[in-house]
Amino acid sequence: MKKSVFYHAGCPVCISAEHEILGLMDPSSVEIVHLGEDKSKIQQAENAGVKSVPALVTPTGNVLHINYGASMADVKG
Repeated sequence: MKKSVFYHAGCPVCISAEHEILGLMDPSSVEIVHLGEDKSKIQQAENAGVKSVPALVTPTGNVLHINYGASMADVKG
């Protein structure tokens, strides 16, 4: 089974959203990607359609932008 991917940048909004997602979904079905710690995944996130974080990319490729923590430009620094 393909996992959902939750992208975030480590800000309080992102951490709160991560906790909510993990509480709602089976944690083994979600890959957590902290873009502040793993900048090599920024292009992957953008290619998936992520415009801001926190965002959840579903196994079908839908991007669910959750709240608003930071734009991808902010994440890139």
